[in-house]
Formats: sequence, C-alpha cells, structure tokens
Amino acid sequence: HFLEPNTAYADGIIDENDRTIIGNPNPDLTGALSSRWQWRRWDLDINCSFQIGGDIYNYQRSQLESMSTFYNQTRNVLNRWRGEGQETSVPRATYGDPLGNSRFSDRWIEDGSYFKIRQVRLSYNLPINNPFIEGIVFWGSVENVCTFTRYLGADPEFYYGNSVLTQGIDYGQMPLCRTFSFGVKLNL
Repeated sequence: HFLEPNTAYADGIIDENDRTIIGNPNPDLTGALSSRWQWRRWDLDINCSFQIGGDIYNYQRSQLESMSTFYNQTRNVLNRWRGEGQETSVPRATYGDPLGNSRFSDRWIEDGSYFKIRQVRLSYNLPINNPFIEGIVFWGSVENVCTFTRYLGADPEFYYGNSVLTQGIDYGQMPLCRTFSFGVKLNL
C-alpha cells in the first residue's frame, strides 16, 4: 500500500502521523477472452486479457515531471502553474523543490486498468491429396497488438520482480514489443 501525507491534519503539523493509504496494487478483477472464427478454409484466433483496478505508482513519471532538477522532463510540464488565476494540476517549477511538490503523493498514482489484444492469428488450410501430406497451413500472427488504458506509462502490465515491495511500482521497464510471425505447417 502506498502512503501520502493526510491534508486533514488535526494538530496543525504535517508529519509521519498524517500519512494515509492512497493505493492498492492488487487488481479487483483480471481475466482473459479467447475466440476462434472459422469460415471455409480460414481460421481467425483472437486472444485478449484485461485487468480492472490495481493502482500503479508511476515512478518514471515522478522523475520526468518533478521539475526539481535540470534533467529532461515530459511535455506535461508545459502545463505547470505560472501565475495567479491559472488552474492546473502541475505545480510551479522550482529548482531543488523547496516546497516538496515532487514528493511522493497521489499525483503519481494511476489506475492500472487495461484491455489488451494479446494475439491475432489468421491461417489458411490448403488441402492436399497426397499419401504423405494431409494438408498445408499458412499462418500469420501478431502478438501484443494494442492496449486500451488510461495509464500514462508505457504499459500497465509490467513485471519488475517477485518481491511484494516492488508490486505496483513501474520503474520504466521496456514494454512488450509488437511481434509479427509467419509460417507454414505441414500436416503429415
């Protein structure tokens, strides 16, 4: 569980006693969908997965949008606060961050819900009347087709390690790449 200072402090002093739980990395629901359509000699297989809930601490965003150093930043910092009357969720840029705007907070916690099309495979069965070969299947597939999510990181489905201390923390690992495969299968 992630903690942040509670703004409803009772004693007028913000300290460690004012922290509250702001996130849970465990999803509420996970699942998968699979379908196969056949038409004449064509087969189409689609495999999908989804997750509902599961909060993610976007560590990479916290580093690339903190505006507390001279390091490169994302385009989102162009929406930073610049003057009275401006409404924005991005604080003012201040070197060294004396006000603590880049500290750990719910600003970096995001919903990890997603729907992912994992694989699409199309195949054509070519019948052959041969004593040694019963048929030939030509196929092509695409893996990691697309992901629908509101998560701002590279991929809401990431894996950093087995430790419970790293669960729900996106350190900016490389996302799964889209892979195209083609092949021929001989049915003997």
